[in-house]
Amino acid sequence: MAVVRVKGFAIWQDRKLPFKWRCRHRKTGTMLDLAQHPLGSLSFFAECSRIAALIQKADEPKPGTLGQLVARYRAGTTFADLATRTRDDYQRCFDYLQPIADTSLDRFSAPLIVRIRDKAAAKHGRRFGNYVKTVLALTFAWGLERGYVKNNPAVRIKGIRRPRGAPDANRPWSDSERNAVSAALPSHMTLPVALMMYCGLDPQDAIRLPRTAVSDGMINARRGKTGEAIWLPLPSPVVDALASAAAHDAITCCANSRGKPWSVSGFRASWRPIRMKLETAGVVEKGLTLKGLRHTVATILAEMGYDDRTIADMLSQKTEAMARLYSRRANKTRKLSAVVKDFEAEVNRRRTKAVKPS
Repeated sequence: MAVVRVKGFAIWQDRKLPFKWRCRHRKTGTMLDLAQHPLGSLSFFAECSRIAALIQKADEPKPGTLGQLVARYRAGTTFADLATRTRDDYQRCFDYLQPIADTSLDRFSAPLIVRIRDKAAAKHGRRFGNYVKTVLALTFAWGLERGYVKNNPAVRIKGIRRPRGAPDANRPWSDSERNAVSAALPSHMTLPVALMMYCGLDPQDAIRLPRTAVSDGMINARRGKTGEAIWLPLPSPVVDALASAAAHDAITCCANSRGKPWSVSGFRASWRPIRMKLETAGVVEKGLTLKGLRHTVATILAEMGYDDRTIADMLSQKTEAMARLYSRRANKTRKLSAVVKDFEAEVNRRRTKAVKPS
């Protein structure tokens, strides 16, 4: 019997007598009656098409609902022009909102957006709840400009504030922590961490950096999140890590122990036991994150006295606002020592002028 394949359907033969053929729609589990629609017959293909069409129709978003607005937004150029990583982040929010996709657009109000935000935060954390609110605001704003909605119910909704006294996310690493982690890393993790530690690359950008982006002692690439250009000379620790990295055929500079490109989840899974072991040994504090290395670079530069624009250029940030955010924990002693010295001299000069013997 000729092999029959239909997209979306599983077709197999029993392993025991009487070796009957069977066919099931993968997504819904619907079984076809092959006695009534013999495998490979015109009737069989017609039945497969009928089931597939019913499922496709059921999957189509209902008019005037959040699902239809999201579908239109995702099909437009605004969504397509976003960086890959940003699209993935938006899609996680859309996936979370899928259970309420059939909700009519005219039912959305500020109180409903707040409830959605708070429920997402309770289930997945404050940052995710705020991100869901932001994505809803952007999607409704897009629909408002095109006449799909009459208002944007999420436009004035604030994010959930960080609890007072809560530890800062992605705090900078101390020098001792950097040294301890560097000594504990296996050889196949040294290069990606060096790119984060000395070049300030995002973890995702470090593990996905193409081979072609590194040449003549320079990195020439773009950030995955924003598309901003990364143009940096390679620091000597990164040059050393490149030279000592095991040979591999991956299209990325960094490769895992099997010589394949890292996945984000794979790298995190390899990093977690190393961090936990160092925490247990007491050589690093809790709250150590790979993203924190980006903050570490900004903090060190700020403590060296570099301005916000220079720090933003080092981190491939378009504006100086993020540079200030990343370096906000910097110890400004070196910079302020000179300021205090000049201030003291100016005060003494003015006092000397103001107080003269008669």
